Amino acid sequence: MMEIQTILWREFIFFRNNFFRITSSAVMSPLLYFIAFGWGLGHGVVIDGHPYNQYIVPGIIALSSMGTSFNAVSIRILVSKLHERSFEFYMTAPVRMSFLTLGNIIAGALRGLYAASLILTITLLFGIQVHLSLSLLFVVFLNCLLFASFGYIAAMVVNTHYDMNRFNTFVITPMTFLCGTFFSLDNMPVILRNFINILPLTHATKSIRSLMLLGDTNYSSVVILLLFFVSLLSIGVYVSNREIKG
Repeated sequence: MMEIQTILWREFIFFRNNFFRITSSAVMSPLLYFIAFGWGLGHGVVIDGHPYNQYIVPGIIALSSMGTSFNAVSIRILVSKLHERSFEFYMTAPVRMSFLTLGNIIAGALRGLYAASLILTITLLFGIQVHLSLSLLFVVFLNCLLFASFGYIAAMVVNTHYDMNRFNTFVITPMTFLCGTFFSLDNMPVILRNFINILPLTHATKSIRSLMLLGDTNYSSVVILLLFFVSLLSIGVYVSNREIKG
């Protein structure tokens, strides 16, 4: 457990020293989404019985927590691998790779949860009515853990910033816009809709939207998110051990 505590303390120091930069970055994109989609395109629009500016809030929380968690881990590790050369010391130190992996993932997930809390604050300031609960906190944090795990794996398998950019272009960006974050999937072609329904962000959006707008828990989506997280965490530990042996 000491490995996890050390990583979390390191990330806390980094967060404290870069508080305003991290906060402004976390707020800017969601605020633009609110202005452009909620106030601009969505004025007077109703989807599934909800005003559009209310409907997109769960989607913005899902995609922002995804992006923040993913980038907090992937960029941090990639920089330490390619430029600082400090990650090699962690890999060769007498530490348990499972705890090293989990520590980085939890640190990234907490950054994602912080970004989600900022969005929720903006939502309340705009006067948008949503349901708040501990179940919502759990699902958002689960989404953060999942994509922090994804970011950890990506950082471990890519070798250049160009590779990471391609990963973002072909994996993260499509999920951002296609997983029901801004619109209902009902009008999508069946084949494409079936594929989108496999993706983790789709289930995160469904779960968060059900909790925030209806106050109900979508248990099937929560179970799928848990399975995704456990699988990605296991893969993260595997690639860490492979890096040591390689």
